[in-house]
Amino acid sequence: MRGHFISTILIACVLCAPVFAQRVEIFGGPQYEHLQSSYNAVGWNASLTGNFKHVLGITADFSGVYNSRRASSSVYTYTFGPVLTARLPVVQPFVHGLFGGATASTAGGSDNAFAMIIGGGLDVGLRKGIGLRLVQADWILTKFSDQTQDRQGRVSAGIVIKF
Repeated sequence: MRGHFISTILIACVLCAPVFAQRVEIFGGPQYEHLQSSYNAVGWNASLTGNFKHVLGITADFSGVYNSRRASSSVYTYTFGPVLTARLPVVQPFVHGLFGGATASTAGGSDNAFAMIIGGGLDVGLRKGIGLRLVQADWILTKFSDQTQDRQGRVSAGIVIKF
């Protein structure tokens, strides 16, 4: 499990390497996540986006949520995919389609699954190079143990740093 996560991060870095010389955005902030079967949890969300065209980029998105009411369980996602951003003067709405994996852990063990995240959000520029992600709302599909779960979502907000 740990080796799979590290190799996924390395692949994301290799995929984003050609765009590091251009515009890079780093996002981080808290998130609320609802997973099927009434699993609600809070945690964090972080992403690294490399923009190789004015409106088109690639995003590596990572998140983790924790629920102490359900036997100290946690869910991590690690997804990658394209992002389209409207570069308006003050606000920058975006949409993304991300694909990768998810790991759910409890005291009894862990399980890995396919994950797909489709959504978008709205960034507001505060100063040159720093912005605020007012909202990011995503629909999540996972496939744990051959069971597709598609009534899931997450909402996050936070700080965006642009290089």
